[in-house]
Amino acid sequence: MNRQSDLIRVDYIRGSRNISNFFWATILFFGASGFFLIGFSSYLGKDLIPFLYSQDLLFIPQGIVMCFYGIAGCFLGIYLWFTIFWNVGSGYNYFDKQDGILCIFRWGFPGRNRRILIKIKMNDIKAIKMEIREGFYPRRFLYIKIKGQQYIPLTQLGENFTTLGEMEEIAAELARFLRVSLEG
Repeated sequence: MNRQSDLIRVDYIRGSRNISNFFWATILFFGASGFFLIGFSSYLGKDLIPFLYSQDLLFIPQGIVMCFYGIAGCFLGIYLWFTIFWNVGSGYNYFDKQDGILCIFRWGFPGRNRRILIKIKMNDIKAIKMEIREGFYPRRFLYIKIKGQQYIPLTQLGENFTTLGEMEEIAAELARFLRVSLEG
């Protein structure tokens, strides 16, 4: 969702709360729990999950390996759920022509640096760049180029926009608003 007037534009960034992260966090957690329970069942010598037979597994080495992968996968799933809960990566891009300031705000992980705020003078903005990589794992990014510095990513546009034309339209609209060139 974006809001725009003649002097102010705000682009909201969704962050880690998307359907694919919910799906993978759930699959990872339950799959890893199954691995751990099968490995632990081989240690106990009886089935903890009725429809999965662990009596044919030896605890050493298969049961230990399954327990290890189960514990590691559970920690990874919990990490992904906390990332979703804290909505890491969400925030906004605030463009203010009246004050001549661009503010890039993102939420990070809890701690001293949870709030990430970058303020840039609009006079220092040189261009807007689009990066498009198609293929098995497509990437679509919008970058802002600052004088004398590297590119700063504004947003990842991979999931929200289905066509390349929509992405180009958003990048061109932003370049017109900032009155800078469009690269890429």
